[in-house]
Amino acid sequence: MELFSLMGEHDHEQVVFCQEPSCGYKGIIAIHNTVLGPALGGTRFWNYNNDQEAFVDSLRLSRGMTYKASVAGLNLGGGKSVILGDPRSTNREEIFRAHGRFVETLKGRYITAEDVGTSVDDMEFVAMETEHVTGRAQTSGDPSPVTAYGVYRGIKAAAMAKYGSDSLSGKRVTVQGVGHVGYSLCQNLASEGARLVVTDIDQERVQRIVHEFGAEAVAPDAIYGVEADIYAPSALGATVNDDTIPLLKVDIVAGAANNVLGEARHGDDLHARGILYAPDYVINAGGLINVYGELNGWTAERSMRKAGDIYTTLLRIFELSANAGLPTYVAADRIAEERIAAVGKIQQTWV
Repeated sequence: MELFSLMGEHDHEQVVFCQEPSCGYKGIIAIHNTVLGPALGGTRFWNYNNDQEAFVDSLRLSRGMTYKASVAGLNLGGGKSVILGDPRSTNREEIFRAHGRFVETLKGRYITAEDVGTSVDDMEFVAMETEHVTGRAQTSGDPSPVTAYGVYRGIKAAAMAKYGSDSLSGKRVTVQGVGHVGYSLCQNLASEGARLVVTDIDQERVQRIVHEFGAEAVAPDAIYGVEADIYAPSALGATVNDDTIPLLKVDIVAGAANNVLGEARHGDDLHARGILYAPDYVINAGGLINVYGELNGWTAERSMRKAGDIYTTLLRIFELSANAGLPTYVAADRIAEERIAAVGKIQQTWV
């Protein structure tokens, strides 16, 4: 594995490999870009197949955080941590205190928060070793409702661009993954009269959505072939790929998951098929907005309003895409890169 080649592919600044044998902790902290501010991104705890898979995931996720912060207009860079192991592990204090000690060595270049496989309680253990952690219980807490609200607003923006109306009443929406964010998203969609089709590997979660919101449940592999208006991937990434794209019978792909596209070219495939794609790092920026608000002393209401601005951000991206004939992910990248380049030039005048 060519480590520096992979880092150089998207100009990552720094990757830190960490371990603490006494508790089995193995972690990777990836810092993509700090032009706009300190790198902020959550800690993912996942049972990766191998070290290379974890490394590549850290690179993809941290780059996504840079672009997410840039497009959202936040003064943050992009970073991400991954911890290799069983996320059901019970020795969480030892693992996350070890992780916190390594975060502390970066002296504020990287700020962490919760992510897949981690919780607010885990961040309390991290906070025992470093102040460079957000999303704690006594502050902004669980970012899921803010993330879900931003995704909901983003889906409405996609509907406006596709149908000329942002009403979701009567629209059939397939939601893949109904964890914390997926549940809140379903709550928002159902409140507007959307018809839900849901799936998750956890059947208890599925049955809760069926019971509370009258959703239809399907098997995990069946979700791609469901005829609907909108597909909302809200679990792990790469669900839009060579195998699933031919199965999709939707007008819009817009959900809470990170790295929805298996590869960038799959965004081209969606564009060619006339399926409107809401770039993942734009539509799911609510969680980042939530912790940014915490860092800057925002009220919960202000963070929620800022997440609602994802609506107008996406409309801008869709407009650029339509006018320039670009896939939406390319249009989003262009807007993110333009802001980073512009701020980078300003910073150079201060040196």
